[in-house]
Amino acid sequence: MTQTTTSPATTTWKIDPAHSAAEFKVKHMMISNVKGKFGNISGLLTLDGGDPAQSSVEATIPIATVNTGDDQRDGHLKSGDFFDAEQFPEMSFKSTQVKSTAPGELAVTGDLTLHGVTKSVTFAVEGPSEPAKDPWGNMRVGLSATAKISRKDFGLTWNAALETGGVLVGDDVAITLDVQFIKA
Repeated sequence: MTQTTTSPATTTWKIDPAHSAAEFKVKHMMISNVKGKFGNISGLLTLDGGDPAQSSVEATIPIATVNTGDDQRDGHLKSGDFFDAEQFPEMSFKSTQVKSTAPGELAVTGDLTLHGVTKSVTFAVEGPSEPAKDPWGNMRVGLSATAKISRKDFGLTWNAALETGGVLVGDDVAITLDVQFIKA
């Protein structure tokens, strides 16, 4: 979202990757979910305390950090069949609109770029929390966000048919973010 003026209530916050998680889940064999996560999230939150709609966020995640708890599956996810981490080493999100939906809740819409494809995605956000001081004197805020995307919308189309019908990997991917920020 474009901001033409900065109000005195505007603050900038940097993602703390050690206390943040980007997780996903997708149906496997049409019977259960497989979960995974990405690490080393980086980005900034520009928070307008007076008008949350004037806030913005951007984040970047290295694809090579994908971890599902199975090295073979992680290698397959990094390959050209899925994320193609060599050609598309990062995914990113940059907000284009922030709306207050209820006290302490926001709808944050933005451009998600994954596998070389950019699509508009809206995250349901709880937070950000009230600023709190950590034991080292840093000010922090946190938030949780969820969204659902179609992996096919991002060119992630690899799949295998099952003998019993259906496919190996579901299309819908649920995304959950738990992010902590440190005041810049």
